[in-house]
Amino acid sequence: MYKRHTGQVSMLDNPEFFGSLPLDPNNRWIKLSKQIPWHEFDLKYRENFKSKKGQPACDSRMALAAVLLKPAYKGLSDEDITQVIAENPYLQYFLGLHEYRYECPFDPSMMTRFRQRITPEMLAWVNDQIIGRQQAEEKDDGDQDDSNKDDSNPPDAGSDETLPAQADEKMEEPVNEGTLILDATCVPQNIRFPTDSSLLNEAREKTEEIIDILHEHGMTEGRKPRTYRKVARKQYNSFSKARKKTGKMIRKVVRQQLGYLKRNLGYIDEIVKKHPDCLKQVLNKYKAQCLEVIRLLFTQQQEMFQKNTHKVENRIVSISQPWVRPIVRGKQNAEVEFGAKVEMSVVNGFLRIESLRWDAFNECTTLQESVASYRKAYGHYPQRVLADTIFRTRENLRYCKEHGIHMNGPKLGKPHQDIAERNRQKKLEWLESGERGEIERQFGIGKRRYTLDCIMMKLKETSEVEIYASVLYMNLRKKLRLLLRSFFNWLQSELQDWLKVTDFALA
Repeated sequence: MYKRHTGQVSMLDNPEFFGSLPLDPNNRWIKLSKQIPWHEFDLKYRENFKSKKGQPACDSRMALAAVLLKPAYKGLSDEDITQVIAENPYLQYFLGLHEYRYECPFDPSMMTRFRQRITPEMLAWVNDQIIGRQQAEEKDDGDQDDSNKDDSNPPDAGSDETLPAQADEKMEEPVNEGTLILDATCVPQNIRFPTDSSLLNEAREKTEEIIDILHEHGMTEGRKPRTYRKVARKQYNSFSKARKKTGKMIRKVVRQQLGYLKRNLGYIDEIVKKHPDCLKQVLNKYKAQCLEVIRLLFTQQQEMFQKNTHKVENRIVSISQPWVRPIVRGKQNAEVEFGAKVEMSVVNGFLRIESLRWDAFNECTTLQESVASYRKAYGHYPQRVLADTIFRTRENLRYCKEHGIHMNGPKLGKPHQDIAERNRQKKLEWLESGERGEIERQFGIGKRRYTLDCIMMKLKETSEVEIYASVLYMNLRKKLRLLLRSFFNWLQSELQDWLKVTDFALA
């Protein structure tokens, strides 16, 4: 059951709104609350609730505000977030409460429910509303409707307007404007650094737990299979405590763990043959999923061991989060990162997620989609595209040339013979590389100040919501700074005008 959010009483109408202490209207949370389209978001959020029975759920404003508090208070758990809400009246105003409470209006476990109900598409829509992209699309749609309406009433035969003239006006391409900055980064997931030996040891321990559960429920006919768990644990401990691990030692412990895991999976298969529905009856959903992941992990590890290689397609690096993939970045501090690969764009200083995937895709293949999305939002192509060297493929360069888009970087072919022209091109490349650094700065801010450096969520959907929420909150803070800067600029201009009038009067 869900009840629509009825809105919030203005604190300016009631100074005693939150008790004896009046709230400051210049507080950041009060200003941020005015930037979010709560009513429009409520129309999308209510679609999650089809039934009219049951206890009423928390409204959309409380859910979205709680999700945005996580990147705002980096490092705090869900329990800590609820405690901060109970202590801060400004946060309760941001949540949409009508009066101050001495406790949080929801349980810490509801934070996970909020992330499951709010989809990444909903957060992307809110982000587009804030940065102005969605409004441009709606305006273009309205212009298109007007044009269709005008086409329904053709001009008279005697009028000066003719159909070919109208066709020429429609075919005229708008002038390219703006700059689109593109780049991709990896958002690391909070998992243990994966090694073949540690993954196989974890898989062996989980299969031993499954065998114990099947034995407790009488699926082994009173005879528990021998797993040699003490011997296997002793062998792995002696390997893990070794200071220097040679390739021969690693291959030996992998072979041992593969043998123990193969034996355990064989025992489970024999039990399943005798009792086909035992796994559904005995194991919960999480352990059943882990068992399927372990089977795939065993197949991959056995293939790599036999071929003496460390590469395999869709390699499993975490049993509890099997969707996480290794992303080769080639950075100085981390050659390989484990998490989602995100391509983002920066337009007018605002960050936007263009693509989010969990596989190691090549970001150069998404440039044309990003440019098409820009044209759909603003009604024209960008004048410039500033991207990394990996985006400069022949296909992308040809695409930009066909649409009159300038792409940063050196031109293909031999350098220009004129030294002055060559120096001008080099200076332009240097200036554009500095402009492209804006998106690198945004990545650095998101990973140092917000939660893009390590996603603590355990589910795939909630991890994606956390990434989108961090980008949304970054744009909210930037818009708040721009509003403050525009206010100071206006104040400075007014002061200058006043000084001019004063000087004229004194003269």
